[in-house]
Amino acid sequence: MPSANDLLTVATTAAKAAGAYLRSVERRDPAAWTPKGRADWATDVDRTSEAIISRILREATPDSRIVGEELSPDVVTEGLVWVVDPLDGTTNFLHGYPSYAVSIAAAQGGVLEAAAVLHVPLDRMTTATRGGGAYEGATRLAVSTIGAPEHALIGTGFPYREFARLEPYLDQLSRVVLGATGVRRPGSAAIDLADVAAGRFDGFWEQRLSTWDIAAGILLVREAGGRVTDFGGRDLGIEHSEVVAGNQPIHRWLLEVLQDHA
Repeated sequence: MPSANDLLTVATTAAKAAGAYLRSVERRDPAAWTPKGRADWATDVDRTSEAIISRILREATPDSRIVGEELSPDVVTEGLVWVVDPLDGTTNFLHGYPSYAVSIAAAQGGVLEAAAVLHVPLDRMTTATRGGGAYEGATRLAVSTIGAPEHALIGTGFPYREFARLEPYLDQLSRVVLGATGVRRPGSAAIDLADVAAGRFDGFWEQRLSTWDIAAGILLVREAGGRVTDFGGRDLGIEHSEVVAGNQPIHRWLLEVLQDHA
């Protein structure tokens, strides 16, 4: 089987190719948006980015499988599996808001081995390999050292599909806002988790995310010394789940704030 470093090379190659494509295309008129649900869109841009990534991954690892919203949405863990989001933050892209990413993770037997998140507008690649650390370029990353919630900047994501979750989310939000120094919602979970790994965010939570939104980010945060769990404190794998991430003390604090109000 390919090593984690070999898998990372393939992932970064695919992410860079997709990122170059995304930077080359213009925003699409709303008439070209395809609704996946309320306030949830797909376009030919998402699909072309998927095709670019899939070609590179399959040429490099022909026996692998790919999990992604349009590619193959069923979660699988046997063998070598790529977990791909070709455009995380589609709504941001469609509006020209500069926060969208390509996210690619590789897992072997359900264990995350390599991850790459490319912040497309900034052309900033965040990577990790299992046991090898997380990096931006040559800089090794570490989660922040802020341990007091009143000093913490927290990322989040609003419910945008299951609106029955909105009221409990607003309760969570009010509690976090009252305890932290600030809360931000940029609109790309892949970037949010990369920001936790790099210490730009001290923590992050969202009620429900798909595995292609978070698989790469999970490894980034773990390799930077942080934790990523569900609201019950269970470490996450390749799965759809709620997410709580952060450095150790802020992760614990978020769990305390969120658990009784999930």
